[in-house]
Amino acid sequence: MYKELRSINVKDKVERKGDLTYLSWAYAWDAFAQACPDARYTISKNPQGLPVFESEAGAMVWTSVTAGGLTHEMWLPVMDQRNNAMKREPYQFQTKRGVVTVEAYTMMDINKTVMRCLVKNLAMFGLGIAIYAGEDLPDGELDESVSAIMRCTSERDLEVVYKTAMRDLLARNPDMRKLTAAKDQRLHDLQES
Repeated sequence: MYKELRSINVKDKVERKGDLTYLSWAYAWDAFAQACPDARYTISKNPQGLPVFESEAGAMVWTSVTAGGLTHEMWLPVMDQRNNAMKREPYQFQTKRGVVTVEAYTMMDINKTVMRCLVKNLAMFGLGIAIYAGEDLPDGELDESVSAIMRCTSERDLEVVYKTAMRDLLARNPDMRKLTAAKDQRLHDLQES
C-alpha cells in the first residue's frame, strides 16, 4: 500500500504559501479513499466535543487514519500564517526585530489545522510524503527530466532543458537552494580576490 500511495503524482494538486507546500485535503482524501476503499479517519475531540486540545504552549489537533488494517495517528499545532503556535488568547513575544503579536485562534484556524493534520496523517501511508521530505514530487518527475535531457537534439536544447530541470529541482528543495547560493557566493568571492 505504501509504495502505491507514494507513487501517486501530487504535483498539480499542491498549494504554496510562502516557502511551504500543502496538498489539498480534498484531493488527498479522494486519492487515498480510491486507493484504500476501507479507509476511515477520526478527529479527536476534547471533553467539550471540540477538535482542539489546549495547553500553555498552544493549541493542538489530532487525527487518526485506518486503512488496510493499519492505523496511524498524527498531531499538528494550530499555527498562524508565520507558523507561530496559537492560543485561546492573543499573546506577544520579543524578537530581534521587535515585539510579535500572535492572535487568538478561531474555529476557522482549528478547521484548517484539522484538515492539514489529516493530510499529514495520509502522508504516513505514503500519499504526498515527498512534500514533508522537502521534495514535492515522486521520483517519476526526475525521471521525466532525465528523459527530456536524453531526447535533446542540440547543445542549445540540452542547455535549456537542463537549466529548466535544475531550476525546478532547486525551487522544490530548500537545502539545494542554500547550497547553490553558498557555492555562488564563494565563487564570486574567489573571483574578486
